[in-house]
Amino acid sequence: MSWGTELWDQFDNLEKHTQWGIDILEKYIKFVKERTEIELSYAKQLRNLSKKYQPKKNSKEEEEYRYTACKAFLSTLNEMNDYAGQHEVVSENLTSQILAGLARYVQELKQERKSHFHDGRKAQQHIETCWKQLESSKRRFERDCKEADRAQQYFEKMDADINVTKADVEKARQQAQIRHQMAEDSKADYSSILQKFNHEQRDYYHTHIPNIFQKIQEMEERRIVRLGESMKTYAEVDRQVIPIIGKCLDGIVKAAECIDEKTDSQLVIEAYKSGFEPPGDIEFEDYTQPMKRTVSENSLSNSRGDGKAEPKFGGKPKGKLWPFIKKNKLMSLLTSPHQPPPPPPASASPSAVPNGPQSPKQQKEPLSHRFNEFMTSKPKIHCFRSLKRGLSLKLGAAPEDFSNLPPEQRRKKLQQKVDELNKEIQKEMDQREAITKMKDVYLKNPQMGDPASLDHKLTEVIQNIDKLRLEAQKFEAWLAEVEGRLPARGEQRRQSGLYDAQPAPAVNNCAQARESSPDGSYTEEQSQESEVKVLATDFDDEFDDEEPLPAIGTCKALYTFDGQNEGTISVVEGETLYVIEEDKGDGWTRIRRNEDEEGYVPTSYVEVYLDKNAKDS
Repeated sequence: MSWGTELWDQFDNLEKHTQWGIDILEKYIKFVKERTEIELSYAKQLRNLSKKYQPKKNSKEEEEYRYTACKAFLSTLNEMNDYAGQHEVVSENLTSQILAGLARYVQELKQERKSHFHDGRKAQQHIETCWKQLESSKRRFERDCKEADRAQQYFEKMDADINVTKADVEKARQQAQIRHQMAEDSKADYSSILQKFNHEQRDYYHTHIPNIFQKIQEMEERRIVRLGESMKTYAEVDRQVIPIIGKCLDGIVKAAECIDEKTDSQLVIEAYKSGFEPPGDIEFEDYTQPMKRTVSENSLSNSRGDGKAEPKFGGKPKGKLWPFIKKNKLMSLLTSPHQPPPPPPASASPSAVPNGPQSPKQQKEPLSHRFNEFMTSKPKIHCFRSLKRGLSLKLGAAPEDFSNLPPEQRRKKLQQKVDELNKEIQKEMDQREAITKMKDVYLKNPQMGDPASLDHKLTEVIQNIDKLRLEAQKFEAWLAEVEGRLPARGEQRRQSGLYDAQPAPAVNNCAQARESSPDGSYTEEQSQESEVKVLATDFDDEFDDEEPLPAIGTCKALYTFDGQNEGTISVVEGETLYVIEEDKGDGWTRIRRNEDEEGYVPTSYVEVYLDKNAKDS
């Protein structure tokens, strides 16, 4: 079966067929290319999908992923990410194993096809030229024969005519002979060209064309084989990633099997358990007796002499936050300026300002009136620490010891803080060990570096370790207090030298049954008589024992300022004082002259020198 023998006369059809074969190959290449683009796009969408549902770092979502169901979902996202990677592998393999090779092969195929059909057309042109020569010699032979016949007839006619001279007859005879000779030459030429044409024609149809068509046939068969091999490779590329995709799916199934509803239920308990006991029964209050109604200890409200129920502390405070500040800071806070300060005087002399700059005086009630109002309008306040804790939550500042949380949640937060501090301590210790080793290397090999250059860094690391250890001990003490291994918090502060910030006497009334407040903190219920005692004693202890604010720098008075209003302090030009609070944008700076004398002065009246280290600490 050969195209050269079977299709010797189908040159044009073979040319069309081979072009169609190349078109099919290019169509397949385009198909594979689009498949690779789809795989890449699908992989990209899968990765984006996995990334979209990944928990954000340092967010609430990250805490939710401790549940087994959420962990399984996270594993599913990770497996889908690997799954997307396999689609990328498919795209890469299709490109490298099929597209690149086929693109080169198509170019080579086009060149080979062009060469074969060029040889075929050349053979066709040659045989056509031979045919034209044959036709030309044939027509010339035919014409010479006809002319020879006419010359012969003319000679015979002249020879038969008695009126024609002998010379004319001889001339006609010679012309006839010449024509016969030309006819013979044309015949010989025609015969030679005919033989040559027949030879060329046999070579064309039995040698040249079969060889060319055979090469074209082999070329086409190679194209078909190459297309089949590419299709096999196409399938193998997919088959190679099936085991890995199967492992990804097995990982999703395994993660789903690890979901444990009991474990998740226990985690919910650990997350939200408060540690409180359920409230007891409410005693019956008999209103039928004509006597003044009293309030039981378990009642949710309290009554005054006029019979009106006062609001429980935990609702909206009336803006009276002063009970939590030291006594020597109380007047300063109550009367701290909140209006623009006076402009600096035109000259440094006090006479330039006759009466001195006046700080804006606000309408404020006397301190004694505020204290009396506070004592009579807050029946539920049982312990100032609880009040301070509740209000600190409302102001957005959670206490350092997490005392605003229920016992169980507080224990977990403290344990988490201790673990974090221990990790930081270990990290600093590793760094200290590395610096020490490097210093030893420098001591043994001075050419590698100066050992003294590491002393500052080593000292800094040791100081960081000491600070972290003190911090860890403080949180461990609070943790031990929560777990019941140490005495009450008030005595613990007196016994240990770790906390000198706010030592306060322990109040037994603060250990009674607690009640959750709307802002997330918890306060205590107590009778009105014990409340007054607590306010009388805890008020002084909380304020007197609080450590004053640290100085963050110094300042020099540029002008004299007579602090005649509440919350301000008088200064003399050239006097140097301590800065304890920067200007918050209202034009006033808080300063201190000595331990018990502090207040606000206009920022424009002093030149401030902040101590960066003291401010940062």
